[in-house]
Amino acid sequence: MSTITRTLSNLWRVGIKDYWHQLNYIGDTKAGALIGTDRYGNKYFENNEELPLRTRWVDYRNQDFDASQIEPGWHAWISYAVDKPPTQDALLAYKRRAWEDSDTKTLPNYTLTRGAYKPYNTVKAKVTTWEPTAVERK
Repeated sequence: MSTITRTLSNLWRVGIKDYWHQLNYIGDTKAGALIGTDRYGNKYFENNEELPLRTRWVDYRNQDFDASQIEPGWHAWISYAVDKPPTQDALLAYKRRAWEDSDTKTLPNYTLTRGAYKPYNTVKAKVTTWEPTAVERK
């Protein structure tokens, strides 16, 4: 939760439209410099005047966001593993590999849904269930 003065100063800096957008999707108001945009359309910001470890954030293009929608180089930057963003570091910049599809779609995370991967077993069970057999009484 932010202080009133911080919230009002961010409202003044980002404007009403972005203020309302951040309040609905981030739950907080932040003002900072746009560092870069990835190939999915996500925008990455930084403000070193914020609290420690809250200086970098991402504004997802679509609002049904998932952490798997961040590219590896940007993930390293946003989690403070590296200091330079992929726009300044050639090693972190995205390079299309030969086996990759040319489409820039992301695969959603299907964990805990009906579409989740469920492996099946083809090996005979090593433990069998006990079936009681009872003789009928006379």
